[in-house]
Amino acid sequence: MQPPNQFDFWYAINNTRIILLPSRRLETFGATVLNYHLVSELMDTVDKVRIREGRIQAQRPQIVTPSSMAPSPLEGFGMEAERYVDWLREHSQDLRMLQYGFVISKQEGNEEVVTDNITSVIERVEKDVRQKGDPLAAIVAGVDSPWEVSLLKMMVEVSGQSFPGNVREMERHNLFAVDNGVPVVLRHELDADFQAASRNPALVSALGKKLQQHGVFAAYEDRFFALVKSNRAKKK
Repeated sequence: MQPPNQFDFWYAINNTRIILLPSRRLETFGATVLNYHLVSELMDTVDKVRIREGRIQAQRPQIVTPSSMAPSPLEGFGMEAERYVDWLREHSQDLRMLQYGFVISKQEGNEEVVTDNITSVIERVEKDVRQKGDPLAAIVAGVDSPWEVSLLKMMVEVSGQSFPGNVREMERHNLFAVDNGVPVVLRHELDADFQAASRNPALVSALGKKLQQHGVFAAYEDRFFALVKSNRAKKK
């Protein structure tokens, strides 16, 4: 027998329909706030439909580098996995991988329960949303629990729809290029992290871990220890 949480997850995925996706793609260099409308039937109740409305934020897409995909050596994986990661590192300039993060703003959401069949409710919600012409609105027909999974399925589709445009825009800014073995986009991130850590010594440890995670600590070793020394001097 499958664990209840696994069952609920796949039940939600398989019983979720995307009625309307946003007409505007996710921002490439900033966060995007989408307005969702989730319609679901109450469990074990006839003709009771819940309408949830709220906001979900898609964070700025991050380029995933092979060095950050998995640590080396890998733990709990066989030689084939090791070879695959090695291949990814060797072909890093040919890869286009982005990571999208999502945050549901529940505090800004609201919901209501109406008495009607779900088909009629979906039609009314869709008509209302289309009349408003919101390019960042989405409508999902999903499950009442776990309803967040239905939203996640919608965001996966939104990400897939946005991916080609995000990649093209990043390519125009040469962010997939590699500078002395370090991706340009990662250099930009690390420069910002160094500046932040110079103002807040509490961030130094996290910066060191990030350098090691991406396999670039050696390239930044002198700069990192200079930062540590400078922060110690400030405390005196």
